[in-house]
Amino acid sequence: MATKAALAPMVSLFTLALVAVPAAPAASAAPAGRSGPSAPEQGVGRTVAPRLSRLSGTTVTAHRGGALEVPENSMQGMTATRRRGYAHVLDADIRRLRDGTLVAMHDDTLDRTTDQHGRVGALDWKAWQKVRLTPKSSLPGQWRPERPPAAREILDRFGGDILLMLELKDPEGLPRLARLIRERHLTRSVLVESNDPRVAADAHEEGLLTAVWRSARQAAGDRPERWKDYVTMLSIDHRAAAGDVRRAVRSGIGYVWSHTVNTRAARDRMLRLGCEGIVTDRPGSLAPTGVEP
Repeated sequence: MATKAALAPMVSLFTLALVAVPAAPAASAAPAGRSGPSAPEQGVGRTVAPRLSRLSGTTVTAHRGGALEVPENSMQGMTATRRRGYAHVLDADIRRLRDGTLVAMHDDTLDRTTDQHGRVGALDWKAWQKVRLTPKSSLPGQWRPERPPAAREILDRFGGDILLMLELKDPEGLPRLARLIRERHLTRSVLVESNDPRVAADAHEEGLLTAVWRSARQAAGDRPERWKDYVTMLSIDHRAAAGDVRRAVRSGIGYVWSHTVNTRAARDRMLRLGCEGIVTDRPGSLAPTGVEP
């Protein structure tokens, strides 16, 4: 992966290509990196699907939907970010309820982002219907109360329309998440993310695209070249040392991005070091102009 030289205006423009697919697609195993067969697929009710393999330029991922601009991990927030065309990838956190249902939630408790308290995993789907997100008053715009969405609802709304990255907070939910993705023929346009490379290895065995994020401290001791056969995208903390970032870029992993990048200085530094994308809470501020919706 070549290190970017001059940036004008510090980030490159990006065009997301859409690929036409036949009416009756078949799911197939998705290899790590950029290689392997290009299996046909489609989103629910759609005849085209974005492909990770078509990425070029600087990729902008809306972290938790764009958590400093919209309510995090919310359907209305992700919908607003998608309509505004700020991002190429929508990111959401996924946790497992007591009955196995997968829902969008970052924390393991309800306390910070909802009107209720207690552990997410203590609720079942019926109880989840009563949970309402409480958007921060500092967010721009007006936001109505809403229930945090289920993973299947996110896949049904956005799958096949934009690339998705779902961070699996509870690895026990991987078989169910893999089934949801395969049933919708989205194995080529959904990244399953974790902080643990072992979860990525398991997701790869399920035929999924995989993503691993690493903190600056973890990156200092990592040897990411060992993961290149099963990690599709590696995201490095923007605070990581330059040498650790360059080692990740040279690892052989197909895509190397950086998180959580919320300033232009951090964005520009990581792009200069060779990262091809950013994961940000501020896609509206940091995305290049000209991003197609």
